[in-house]
Amino acid sequence: MSADFLYGIEVVINGLMAGVLYALVALGFVLIFKASGIFNYAQGVMALFAALTLVGIMEGQVPFSHLINAILGTEIHHFGWEVPALLAILLTLVVMIFFAWAVQHFVFRHLVGQEPIILFMATIGLAYFLEGVGDLMWGSDIKTLALGLPQGGSLVVEEWTAGLGGDDFYGFFIDQLDMIATVVALVLVLGLIGFAQYTKQGRAMRAVADDHQAALSVGISLNYIWVLVWSLAGLVALVAGVMWGAKSGVQFSLSLIALKALPVLMLGGFTSIPGAIAGGLIIGVGEKLFEYTIGAPFLGGATENWFAYMLALIFLVFRPQGLFGEKIIERV
Repeated sequence: MSADFLYGIEVVINGLMAGVLYALVALGFVLIFKASGIFNYAQGVMALFAALTLVGIMEGQVPFSHLINAILGTEIHHFGWEVPALLAILLTLVVMIFFAWAVQHFVFRHLVGQEPIILFMATIGLAYFLEGVGDLMWGSDIKTLALGLPQGGSLVVEEWTAGLGGDDFYGFFIDQLDMIATVVALVLVLGLIGFAQYTKQGRAMRAVADDHQAALSVGISLNYIWVLVWSLAGLVALVAGVMWGAKSGVQFSLSLIALKALPVLMLGGFTSIPGAIAGGLIIGVGEKLFEYTIGAPFLGGATENWFAYMLALIFLVFRPQGLFGEKIIERV
């Protein structure tokens, strides 16, 4: 096999792994929009807040220490202990579940029946509020998320593929952290699909998504389902925050990963979990192949920043609801 062909395969593999991570971010949007009709602008900030909280718990940092020290004149920053990674992840998940309850109890419970644009504006306010709370709780400095995950190219994969293209081909460069993130994301996605299809709570969630009034008539609690959905979105945000935070550090620009989910949602549809997966894979492979075949040779590179949005815009012209979105049928 020629080296160019093998490089193309390597690009596709890396694109598929990036696409799974994009799909993971998009899942948080899909879960909330499908069950409540709310486009959650705060999903990216939820991933940031989850990552900040995880690092703070692991390092034994005192929440709101800067504020406490400014008011009381103390110099307290850490409790003096460190928390194991697995326990810290579980405690962070508890924090995200509490956040889900607080959002439903103090915000969206009072906005039932309001126009979608009002709910969307509420999520914008929630995003900036949560970003401010995260800054006050854990500080604004860049943090390292040290979970002990391997990083760098996989020597095993490189050795297995080194002989495929002759002396000019040195093997596939597949990042170990990307491989782990792909496996974790796939397990989470399959788990969410199984939860939605085969559990009582999942069926209730689907019923609420289809018709709020019909779900209420058979005794399904909207408040309970919405807290459940926001909790699942918090779990997705935690996993996304862990993977992206371990990759590039926990910093406030991490909240911008939500922007990568927008073209994924446009392609897959706002109400479909399989659509989020398909859209993520299409975007991931498409932007890598475009950069490899056209962007780098002819346009000077850096096309991954805008290609996904261009592809989504073109796609919207022909299918506004996305690949798996619900078709809007109106009587004229």
